[in-house]
Amino acid sequence: MNIIKSMLAATVITASLSTGASAEVRLGLDSANYEPFYSRGSDGEWTGWEIEIGDAICAAMKEDCSWVPIAWDGIIPALTAKKIDAIFGSMSITDERKKTINFSDKYYNTPAALVAPKGMSIESVDDLKGKKIGVQVSTTHSNYVEKYLSDGTEVKIYSDFNEHNQDLFAGRVDAIVADSLALAPFLESAEGSCCEVKMELNDEAVFGIGVGAGIRKEDTELLAKVNAAIKQIREDGTYDEIAKKYFDFDIYGGSN
Repeated sequence: MNIIKSMLAATVITASLSTGASAEVRLGLDSANYEPFYSRGSDGEWTGWEIEIGDAICAAMKEDCSWVPIAWDGIIPALTAKKIDAIFGSMSITDERKKTINFSDKYYNTPAALVAPKGMSIESVDDLKGKKIGVQVSTTHSNYVEKYLSDGTEVKIYSDFNEHNQDLFAGRVDAIVADSLALAPFLESAEGSCCEVKMELNDEAVFGIGVGAGIRKEDTELLAKVNAAIKQIREDGTYDEIAKKYFDFDIYGGSN
């Protein structure tokens, strides 16, 4: 009799798990701070524009979500290995990445930039011959440097976005290539006052059409829910309400 009761209890538990609330959606982002998009405070909490947008998307989907920090060069493998459910960390939508994962509709788009000391004259990429250029690993920015700037230059690869900023300030590299908006806090700092944007960089084939959430190929239901949520917060004003807290321009419509 006890065995039968145990079997029935197990059946009830299994049924409740299968029909109850959906599991928490784990959103992956770079473990290094990437202001103003996201940064982690001393209390361990993540804040920033992309965090607020991600939370708004989760609310629109009526899903509970958590933020999972992962080293950037391992974030796609973490997604495919099901350690996270979506990449929500300023990942550009590119054809190369789409070979491995799917992307949601874009939720923002800002240009890349070449930054160098104010006293350095740079009119074109040809002026970088013989220079040392810093760039973050596994990014569209590193792809751009490899395609256009590697000939005649020394390229230094960094695992952390903030490390190449510090090396530029210290004079260990002559220039860096990164997202123009992510570079803004550095350029506005005392250390970053040494440097300036020399040019914006545009190549849709390299930089893609904007930033979207990376999702496993088989997770078509989650992809549809994220796209519907992006559309909802764009239409109901939530997106603009969050954006105006951080930016005085249209971050959604910017071009690469």
